[in-house]
Amino acid sequence: MLKEKKFIKYGLEIDTPNIGENFIMGHARNITINGNAVIGNNCVIFKNATLGSIRSGLKKGAPTLGDNVVVCCNAFVCGGIRIGDDVLIAANSFVNFDVLSHSVVVGNPGVIHHKIGATQDYMK
Repeated sequence: MLKEKKFIKYGLEIDTPNIGENFIMGHARNITINGNAVIGNNCVIFKNATLGSIRSGLKKGAPTLGDNVVVCCNAFVCGGIRIGDDVLIAANSFVNFDVLSHSVVVGNPGVIHHKIGATQDYMK
């Protein structure tokens, strides 16, 4: 029998101390954040989103999110990748590659679209 991890509560599995200021979990249910993930300031993560790791290979590790990043519902972001500042990862997207700042990522596999102010509607 597996020992229940203490960081799992209310359907949330958040094991990283590397979370910046003003972190928001919108509709906080079933969010998983790997213990090695890094989250910048002013980030928003919606329900059923995952920041996961890859155990081996070129993309080994967990994601690093810049500032003002929004990860929408059911998005899966994985591997030792870098997500720049002002990036919106759309619902149901799969991202296992670096994303430059001021972008929107849509789809599975994810496609990057350059957009200044990508997350402005989500920021206070």
